[in-house]
Amino acid sequence: MKRQPAEFELSISRLIDAPRSRVFRAWTEPALLQQWWGPHGMTTPECEMNLWVGGLFRTLMRAPDGSEYPTQGVFLEIDAPNRVVFTDAFLPGWVPSGKPFMSAEVTFEDVGGKTLYTARAMHWSAEDKQAHEAMGFHDGWGQSLDRLVTLVTQGMVD
Repeated sequence: MKRQPAEFELSISRLIDAPRSRVFRAWTEPALLQQWWGPHGMTTPECEMNLWVGGLFRTLMRAPDGSEYPTQGVFLEIDAPNRVVFTDAFLPGWVPSGKPFMSAEVTFEDVGGKTLYTARAMHWSAEDKQAHEAMGFHDGWGQSLDRLVTLVTQGMVD
């Protein structure tokens, strides 16, 4: 049964012609995530992850003009190779971040050797959802997904 999106949710899905173990690996190994995280033209010079519940998830994206976009939070769930859930509501040690914006769930469903990839951004308020949409959620996350697809389908990840 298909789940209905939550009121404050934005999501993106794509069927990727690569096995889910490869897609999951590209998502959970910092050196691989740095190769695709962020819209076209952006780089991710820093990525730190501790893959356990409560473990750190931190990235720094850099735009061509030098602007930087840091994110930091913790993992809420890691179910390899099926699902990863993280939030910016907490920092390591379950310290409240003081400025929660969203939690995200990424699922990797096996579909005959391909991967149905779905990323859901679940916001804390209607205002946060609207702000994320206005920032270009669909374009930005879609371009990141384009880069992920390129990485996992062109043999760059074993």
